[in-house]
Amino acid sequence: MLRKPKSKRRSGCPVSVSLEMIGDRWSLLIVRDLMVRGYRTFKEFEESGEGVATNILSERLHKLKSTGIIATGVDASDGRKVNYRLTQKGIDLAPALLELLIWGARHEKTEASCAAIAKMTQHREALLNEVRARWKNNDPRPLQVNGHWVWP
Repeated sequence: MLRKPKSKRRSGCPVSVSLEMIGDRWSLLIVRDLMVRGYRTFKEFEESGEGVATNILSERLHKLKSTGIIATGVDASDGRKVNYRLTQKGIDLAPALLELLIWGARHEKTEASCAAIAKMTQHREALLNEVRARWKNNDPRPLQVNGHWVWP
């Protein structure tokens, strides 16, 4: 009798599966930096101000790539430099990341201004459409809502 190969997943619960792929703070912060700040290089992630160790950053970038959330490419101006970019699977995290941002700012003291959070809350769909459009056009500029930076 043939046995079904064991799944590497803890369970088949969608929340559990999602957390196994992106459930640590560094992975979500990398996704945030790609999506909101327009970061593309290891050096930009390293200098983001979060204090991630280089070995952890390297490990998380590798994990995000292996799960299909990010992809790599060679920099057009410097073939030695690797650029990171969200995949469609990664950009599909935009609604969840936006809700985490709003939720965190609503319930804890953060660096995000009340006015910025109010605009994000009021203009969720416009903001998500802007995120998707910038991704589609490979536009690395930091994200703005009505002319204001989303992130300080």
